[in-house]
Order: sequence, then C-alpha cells, then structure tokens
Amino acid sequence: MTEATLGSILLRHTTRRGDKVALRFQESSCTYAELERRACQIANGLQAGGIRSGDRVAWLGKNSLSYFEYLVGAAKVGAVMVPINWRLAPPEIEFLLEDCRPAWVVVEPEFAAVLPKATGARRTLRAGGDADEYTPWREEQSARDPGRVAEVTEPALQLYTSGTTGRPKGAVLTHRSLFGLREDIARLGEPDWYRWTADDVSLIAMPVAHISGTGWGLWTLHYGATGIITREFDPHAIFDLLTRHRVTKVMMVPTAMQIAVRHPGSRQTDFSFLRYIYYGGSPIPPDLQQECMAVFGCGFVQMYGMTETAGTIVALAPDDHGPGAGSRAGAVGRPLPGVELRIVDASGTTMATGESGEIATRSVANMAEYFNRPDATAETIDAKGWLRTGDAGFLDAEGYLHLRDRVKDMIISGGENVYPVEVENAVRGHPAVADVAVVGVPDDKWGERVLAVVVLRPDAKADSAAIIAWARERIAAYKAPKSIEFVTELPRNASGKVLRRELRERFRTQGAQAAR
Repeated sequence: MTEATLGSILLRHTTRRGDKVALRFQESSCTYAELERRACQIANGLQAGGIRSGDRVAWLGKNSLSYFEYLVGAAKVGAVMVPINWRLAPPEIEFLLEDCRPAWVVVEPEFAAVLPKATGARRTLRAGGDADEYTPWREEQSARDPGRVAEVTEPALQLYTSGTTGRPKGAVLTHRSLFGLREDIARLGEPDWYRWTADDVSLIAMPVAHISGTGWGLWTLHYGATGIITREFDPHAIFDLLTRHRVTKVMMVPTAMQIAVRHPGSRQTDFSFLRYIYYGGSPIPPDLQQECMAVFGCGFVQMYGMTETAGTIVALAPDDHGPGAGSRAGAVGRPLPGVELRIVDASGTTMATGESGEIATRSVANMAEYFNRPDATAETIDAKGWLRTGDAGFLDAEGYLHLRDRVKDMIISGGENVYPVEVENAVRGHPAVADVAVVGVPDDKWGERVLAVVVLRPDAKADSAAIIAWARERIAAYKAPKSIEFVTELPRNASGKVLRRELRERFRTQGAQAAR
C-alpha cells in the first residue's frame, strides 16, 4: 500500500466521494472535490510566486477552512506550513517569523498589525474581511494538478513548541510523521475506538497552531469524514456545536468537558449520535469523568502525546474508564500499535517495570528534527531513533504508562503548555522583582494556574497587579501569572537550584482557593 501524503489523501477521497462535504466552517462548506481544486489552485499560485520545495510558508490567524486548503496546497509543491499561534505576544510572533523565515505569509486582517514590518517574505496576503486578497488570488490560479509527487519523508508541517529555556523550537513533521502511524494501525489492526468511517463527523476546535488542531483536522480528512471547524476554541459553544452538527467524534480538554456537561440543556439532550470523546492536555478529575460518562453516554479515550510525536502515541481505551478499571484508571494508557516505549534514566539505560524515569518513544510518528537546531535535535533523538519526551513516568506489568511528573516542569493550563522559565524571564525584568520562581498550582476550572513566587527588591512595594500586567506585555496572556505570592527567599538545594516541588506543595491550597 502506498503511504499517505497530504496531497494523496485528497486525491483518494475526491475519486471515491468527491461530492461529500469535507469541511464546514461557519456558513460555508467544501466538498472533497472542491477542496482538491482549491489546493491545486493554491499550489499553482505558490509555484508561480517562486515557492519551491523546502520553503516555509506561514499562516497567522485562527482556525478556518482557508488554513486547511492552504496547508494541502503548500504540500503539493513541497512547501512546509508554519501556523503561528495568534495568541502570542508581538515579540514572540516576531521571533517565530525570524526563526522560520517564511517565503510567503497569509494573515487574517485582525492580526496584520502585529506582523513585523519586515518578515522576509516575498509576499503577504490578507485572508478574509472587506480587504480580502487571498480568495481573489486563489481564484486567479489554474486548477490543474501541479503533478508533483511528494516523498513521505519530506517535511510538511512545522509546529513551534517552547522548551525549558523559553526559546521556541520548530518541530518538523514529515508526511510519514503525520500519517504513517495511522497507516500502520490500519495494517496491524485498529482498536474499535480508533476506527473511523466516512460517515463520521468530527469537531475541529483546538487551535491549528497546535498538533491537536491541525493533527485532528488531518485525521478527519485521512478517513474521508466531515470536519466542523470552529474559528477558535470556545468551550461555551461546544455543547451547541455537538448537537447542531450531530458530531460523532470530538477532541477536547477536560476544561471544555466540564463546561459542556454542565450546560443547562445537557441533561435533557439525547447524545446517542456521539460515539467518542477523546481528551488530553491535562488529567481529568474522577468525579468529572463519572459525570461526563453518565451524561454523554459515549466512549471516552484519554490521549497522550506531544508535538514532537505528531500527537497521540499512547491511549487509554474506553474499557479502561469507569469504576471497574481499577489501577488502569490512573494510567494514561498503552502505546498504540507501532509505538515503542521505554523508561530510561539520565544515561539512557532502560529502567525495570514499575521504576520511574524519563519516557522515551520510537515510531514513524516522531518528528524529523528541530528546525535549524541540530544540537537540540541530538539531545532529543538518539542515533537509534528514540525520542526523549522530557516527561517522567513508569510502565506497569500490563504495559500501561503512568505519568509521575514533568521532567521539564511544564504547566498545563486549560490545555495550553506553559514553561516556567519563559514566564520567569518575563517577570524577572520588573524593577521591583529580585528573584522569581513559577509553578503550576491546582485550579478547579483550568486544571492548573500559573503562580509566580516573587522575592522583592529592598524597599520595593508588593504590587501583584503591576507585575502581572508587566508580564502580559511581554508574553501571551495565557502564560502570564494569574496570581503572585511574595516570599523573603526561594527554597533552594545545596547547588542553588530552586525546589519547585516544595513551592508547589506550599502553595497548592492557596492556588485552589484563588481559583474559586
């Protein structure tokens, strides 16, 4: 069987079900045949504009149908799509554009002002609004297939993921990274919860700058299903979208699950159309899980993965949810067919069953590299293809993976990844701050909230609002501290390292109370 690429999946479904709706967005829809035509037009337009294989092309905007057609069109000429997170602060956006050096940028009007004056791009097009340039440009292009056949090892997507230093890295995903594992699972035998049909309807609600957004959309297209695209992730709208479009499959974070299940109409709605809810990004509280299972009455699948693994590599199946699951309910799941897992120590030695260490994985889903970061790539992927995730955990005797802690101290708030060092760098520049450590503390709504523990300079005034505002000017709002605790000194070990675990424990109760 020929391995799938971004271009080949559309050709496959255009031949089999060209009149079927592939994507719906707001009041518009697009069939597989129309999506293929648009992708070809974009490919020809990019080619005419000098775009060649390996060039980066960027998207700065929210979720839309235009993004997905642009993504596939770029892949048809070998270009690599780089979606930029619109929630980032202007300096962060500028850094990403400087790092990837896109040859072409498509930007939605509301974000045009945050683009740096010089992006290095040959052309910038506005998409949408009264001054829409993108659609007329696309419609001027030929709809013929450009005829280029992509290699599965070619890069197709570059997603940025922050590291513990706060310096974002571009994870380069190939066509094989995006589709190879799905092809392997089909060959090795799909579990029921993994199986899709062309009759499925999925909700594409997560941001496309995340693997959970673009990856879920590509998963939908891979199986010839119909995707309902939401412009941005709005947990309050999830309930209405599920019922209006009779969605069969949805991926969401526990925060959204809580809001949807507590919608005033949830107890009076027949959710028999909903087959599975896939969730991840943060643990789900047992009481919320039981409430969702009772109300929605569908299968639940917990998913674990990361940008560098093109998304899910471990899953907790529906049978492992509920009161009868025992210790399995505390696990994140078992590796998907075709995925290898090891638990290793600092030297890379494999740990015994039940012993904690860093999670390492190997599969066709692994990224190719960090863009222009050979040292970081070598630190993450060894010569045998094992990728170190930075997460700590252990494997039990049945092969279930249990997470222990985050090796890199990452905070997950509302499904967004926040790295403490990045926040600390923003806070530390405030003239009143002598020292700072950032940790995540429990939050009833967001899973975790960002707490900054601050040591003030002599004679400085304790002004939480001013420090938070300072941080929000320099980093995205979701990364900025939600609260500040002032201390006379930070706890450190003998080598001077801040004891984050001690801070998390000390302020755990305050964090939960502050959320209420």
